[in-house]
Amino acid sequence: MDFTLDEDQREIRDWVRTFVRREITPLEPEVLRRERNGRPGLTRDELRELQLKAKEAGFFGVLTPQEYGGMGLGAVMTALLESELGRSFVPFRFGGYADNILFHGNEEQKERYLLPTISGERISCFAITEPGAGSDAKAIRTSARQDGSDWIINGEKTFITQGNDADFTMVFAVTDKEKGADGGVTCFLVDRDMGWKSEPIDTMGEWGPAALVFEDVRVPKESVLGEVGKGFQLAMQWIGQGRYLLPARAIGSCERLVEMAIEQARTRVTFGELLAERQAIQWMIADSAVEIEALRWLVLHAAWQVDQGMDSRQAQSIAKLYGGVKANEIVDRVLQIHGGMGYTRELPIERWYRELRLLRIYEGTDEIQRRTIARNLLKGHAKIGGSLV
Repeated sequence: MDFTLDEDQREIRDWVRTFVRREITPLEPEVLRRERNGRPGLTRDELRELQLKAKEAGFFGVLTPQEYGGMGLGAVMTALLESELGRSFVPFRFGGYADNILFHGNEEQKERYLLPTISGERISCFAITEPGAGSDAKAIRTSARQDGSDWIINGEKTFITQGNDADFTMVFAVTDKEKGADGGVTCFLVDRDMGWKSEPIDTMGEWGPAALVFEDVRVPKESVLGEVGKGFQLAMQWIGQGRYLLPARAIGSCERLVEMAIEQARTRVTFGELLAERQAIQWMIADSAVEIEALRWLVLHAAWQVDQGMDSRQAQSIAKLYGGVKANEIVDRVLQIHGGMGYTRELPIERWYRELRLLRIYEGTDEIQRRTIARNLLKGHAKIGGSLV
């Protein structure tokens, strides 16, 4: 494995780094002020404006295939870009993105859902989690029954990202109770104006998920994405599309946080001595630096496996688990180094503290990652030493 960047890759990475510094980081004080007042950090129009600035420079659809107007970058490059974006807490991502399972749509569905999502005209959400089916996705109870050529959907989804903003959803429902997840779950593309409703869920962070309610929502047979009964496979493909990208973004956040801790240690004087002279503080910074570098290599290794066409699930679970745990330890240390000011909402540390806590829960909790890692080892699907064995 050689992660040396060629000239084009370095140019791409450096452009994103500059974009974050010039266009995104200056927005942070206003974003914090808005969030303190219970408002979104960025409006949809402001996010769109930023995305268009990036698009003018050619940064559009980082993971989207070139045939659909995207950049079609590989996994390693995408991970590096996510790390750069993670250096700010401003909720920005490049435009031109669509959920990977939308590419399984037929030509009509691509025209109606995929292409408008890539262009930014439509917003989607992925709806599988339910009040009684979080980590255990096979336990979903939302149902869809046939009524002539239509389907009638009933049920509730929860903690749905973009659920309050989306104008269509990819919702997973049981279409055959006997088969369940083994051939009895179907994915439906359902427009909001077909009748489903969303309700915001208040959380400790700025995530802003939603509950989706379906009460006798009637959809035509053309709403089925893929095949009837094959929805669970699509759901697992969506969930596993890039767990390495979550800890990748955390790398940038942790780098920025530790830089703040270093600056605090160099300037803060207690009892006549700089914090930087105190061994306790030095060890906090040293441990954090080591963990950031370890996380970087875990993420890049998982991404490299994706680029090589290898089964990267074990490596991604390891990166996701380590990244979630260590990012939370690092932000806690940085807050501690800043003392009372770190606990205030004047600085972004407590904001990152709340945001990074989510990394240990969504898209596979720590416990699920440990279960996956151990199961793969015990069943012989993976070996200690990974690809170096």
